[in-house]
Amino acid sequence: MNFDLTMNHDKILILDFGSQVTQLIARRVREAHVYCEVHPCDVSSEWVRQYAADGRLKGIILSGSHASVYEVDDRAPDAVFELGVPVLGICYGMQTMAQQLGGRVEGSPVREFGYAEVRARGHTALLKDIADFHTPEGHGMLKVWMSHGDKVVELPPGFKLMASTDSCPIAGMADETRRFYGVQFHPEVTHTVQGRAILERFVLEICGARPDWIMRDHIEEAVAAIRAQVGDEEVLLGLSGGVDSSVAAALIHRAIGDQLTCVFVDHGLLRLHEGDMVMDMFAGKLHARVIRVDASELFLRELAGVTDPEQKRKIIGRLFVDVFKAEAEKLKAARPGSKGIQWLAQGTIYPDVIESGGAKSKKAVTIKSHHNVGGLPEQLGLKLLEPLRDLFKDEVRELGVALGLPHDMVYRHPFPGPGLGVRILGEVKKEYADLLRRADAIFIEELRSTIEPNSGKSWYDLVSQAFAVFLPVKSVGVMGDGRTYDYVVALRAVQTSDFMTADWAELPYGLLKRVSSRIINEVRGINRVTYDVSSKPPATIEWE
Repeated sequence: MNFDLTMNHDKILILDFGSQVTQLIARRVREAHVYCEVHPCDVSSEWVRQYAADGRLKGIILSGSHASVYEVDDRAPDAVFELGVPVLGICYGMQTMAQQLGGRVEGSPVREFGYAEVRARGHTALLKDIADFHTPEGHGMLKVWMSHGDKVVELPPGFKLMASTDSCPIAGMADETRRFYGVQFHPEVTHTVQGRAILERFVLEICGARPDWIMRDHIEEAVAAIRAQVGDEEVLLGLSGGVDSSVAAALIHRAIGDQLTCVFVDHGLLRLHEGDMVMDMFAGKLHARVIRVDASELFLRELAGVTDPEQKRKIIGRLFVDVFKAEAEKLKAARPGSKGIQWLAQGTIYPDVIESGGAKSKKAVTIKSHHNVGGLPEQLGLKLLEPLRDLFKDEVRELGVALGLPHDMVYRHPFPGPGLGVRILGEVKKEYADLLRRADAIFIEELRSTIEPNSGKSWYDLVSQAFAVFLPVKSVGVMGDGRTYDYVVALRAVQTSDFMTADWAELPYGLLKRVSSRIINEVRGINRVTYDVSSKPPATIEWE
């Protein structure tokens, strides 16, 4: 049973043809405070009609794809063009719209990947008065991101030209009578300067969707939905200390109070004092019922001798499930004959839902192998409660602040499910974890306390993710009059808008110098600090 938290909101349907950036379309729509959902492109026309039956569907967006429309069968369901709602096709979405409605698409001898300047023919509702600059002749121009090898060479009947480049004469098209629009570029990526304005124009003005998807107001809806779903039954939640499970716990506790029991499994691979902070917040300040399980010895014992990153992830994921199941069984046994715990809550968020749905239809990647809960609901015989399943990460953070969680907790940088287990290269040992915890804490402390003068923000807020990595090698050093032979840590800090690509952060030398000096002086056992200057791609953000 899933209570619909979105039943009072207008909605935009995004059909995913397999683009790597489809989730960005959804995030941009949500940033305009309009609710939207992503579904695979191979849904049926009947499904689309049913989806629109409640009258809340205000528009449809067709995503990009790596494929060519003349080589694959991926088409928009016919109902998309029959419902009478506005439709926006992006890249492949424009091409399939053109082909399905009577136009023609061909491979282009000149492919466009990256920055381009598009002449915006502003006589359509979508692009009117939107431009980055004007040519001497007075033509409005857009700075955009292109990624295509095919192009529309013949407009469908009823369409007119909306945008063009020298190598792509039809870079945008419009049928204003039916409110159908197509753009060859990607407005969802930050590289398209006016992308947000274009998507907001489509969603708010052309579709007329109400901008009422606001996290502060969502709390009341979510609390009512949880109460209706759970009734007087009890809920169990695995609290990891991460943002998603923390916000889920705070929201459920707001709704049902002591009907919620949290199990916090401390695997010994958390950041410095993190376990105590979690207990202080949830047991101390929120007065939630939290059971803390110190399983660090078990995890370290099972990880001994294991060096393969994927194997480490699987061991940590399996042990988490085993420990959590054991605690759940204890709780059930402690109250025989009572209704007891009937629900398992988890912090599933919308990207998880999109990815698992896309995996079934071969349109997207699968969830990572260490996704914590696995098949726990079935194994425990519990019903599943997922109060965040409609939200993106940035919305979860907004919700957490609105619920009263500390800003520093909610806006912490991402932390992998296996914790320090994948930031210690090779074998995981307690000694390594203790050294890394202290080095990492110094790095984060200095980032938080160092203000960048132009923005007035701390460097912690200016980078998207920062952490230390333990390298299982020793190097020669000199301290005082003595020779040392100690371990090495690498510092990593990146800046990114979507975590799909990332640039290494150009931290000030003075900041790096302070961090290095403090780590070497304060963490006995480390005598060398390096800084990772690799971007993604070709490197990944995490080292393992």
